[in-house]
Amino acid sequence: MATSGSRDFEPDVAEYIEEAFERCGLEFRTGYDGVTARRSLNLLFADWANRGLNQWTVTNSTTTLTEADEYIDLSASTIDVLDVIIRRTEGSTTTDTSMEQVSRSEYWNIPNKATKARPTQWFLDKQITPRLYIWPAAENSTDQLIINRLVRIEDADASVNTVDMPFRFYPCLAAGLAYYIALKRAPDRVPMLKGIYEEEFQRAADQDSSRASLKIAPGIFSIRRA
Repeated sequence: MATSGSRDFEPDVAEYIEEAFERCGLEFRTGYDGVTARRSLNLLFADWANRGLNQWTVTNSTTTLTEADEYIDLSASTIDVLDVIIRRTEGSTTTDTSMEQVSRSEYWNIPNKATKARPTQWFLDKQITPRLYIWPAAENSTDQLIINRLVRIEDADASVNTVDMPFRFYPCLAAGLAYYIALKRAPDRVPMLKGIYEEEFQRAADQDSSRASLKIAPGIFSIRRA
């Protein structure tokens, strides 16, 4: 018997809702069932954003600075910033230099934030619209910031939508939605469904983690005696 030869299984939102209701011992019947399930699904996505790094939601953006810039506003979809690089082009040579992240306290205690030079430090102010502060302020209008950002998962707005995630997270999504629906409709199944959800999430998160080797080098310095 031949295999299907296809690798395009991709349930839409309605199919995830049906699966979740079945796991709760319920049937997906009314329009309100869809409304409450989609709301739970979007809240589930917010929970995933709080649990750590989802690799497929990392994106790079490039912003050209203007002289004297001390900050740039990021899109409201930004959850966090992972890395910032300052890119400078001189003649035909382009150089990327990593910038150092500092804490809120470290940034606000800089005495002169208007000092202009090549930026070396950044601080992310996590407001509803996040703001990325840099220091020193930009010294020209040609340097670029390359920002490695963690962004929100796209919303589940309609039942015909597919979901913004890779195949390996499908079981986790079905388990999580079933758990969220059980909190409202099948409280007797909450402990079981919560346990399944946590196991599925851990497996998916482990698979989603970086497999790069971690290298740790000791700092070596000399001490001179007076």
